[in-house]
Amino acid sequence: MAHPRVKVNLAWLFIVLSTVMVFSILVKLGFWQLERAQYKAAWQQELTARQSSSVLGYTDLLNFPQDEPLTGYKLQVAVTPKSSNIFLLDNQVYNGRVGYLAYQALQVSDTQPWLLVELGFVAASLDRSQLPQVQPISSPLNLQGRVYQKQLNPMSSELMAEEGQPTRMQNLNLLQLAQLIGKPLATAVLQPNNLDNSYPHPWQPIPLSSQKHHGYAVQWFSMAFVFAILIGYLLFRKLKKSYGEQSNKAIANDT
Repeated sequence: MAHPRVKVNLAWLFIVLSTVMVFSILVKLGFWQLERAQYKAAWQQELTARQSSSVLGYTDLLNFPQDEPLTGYKLQVAVTPKSSNIFLLDNQVYNGRVGYLAYQALQVSDTQPWLLVELGFVAASLDRSQLPQVQPISSPLNLQGRVYQKQLNPMSSELMAEEGQPTRMQNLNLLQLAQLIGKPLATAVLQPNNLDNSYPHPWQPIPLSSQKHHGYAVQWFSMAFVFAILIGYLLFRKLKKSYGEQSNKAIANDT
């Protein structure tokens, strides 16, 4: 049978290890948020520089390396509608309203991949079975705007396209969408600024700004500080109580 003192020492060892582990996790989360803030700040500077750069042609866009992000570049391209099919990206929010981002795949030339063009945000009906009717591009146009690439969620990146027109989809998976329409697609989406329609075009290439990450870092560091103070206070009370009990026993033994 284990000695009571051994049990007490094991309990204290567990408490100390748990405290160090929790404190380390909180501090690491704070530094991780600082790293994300630094990355977002650099990315914002890059986006600003791209908006100030010259307008790309479609061939220029296609010739970019596959591993280079294209978000923020300006593009001018002539497109021809060979299909009026509309694709609705589900679960989008704009100005507090829930809805869809509407897209249409358009031909650029006979030898190049098609281009997916964002037609804009369309509010959703309260009835999920009723999809909004979106006016497609019906004649050749010379479009200009900026391109973007949505980051796929590793937990849910499948297209999950439903049957019918317009086609509701859960993720903007360009590879799977290309397979669905039977045409190759460029790896970026064009958000035009000269479309003659009333649909708004949300632009949020950076979901969380560097300021938000700095705020989260302060929260994690604050939690680590408060946790350390709380554990220190509890340990102080425990040691004080233990010292008092030992002093009382010593006085009792002397008498």
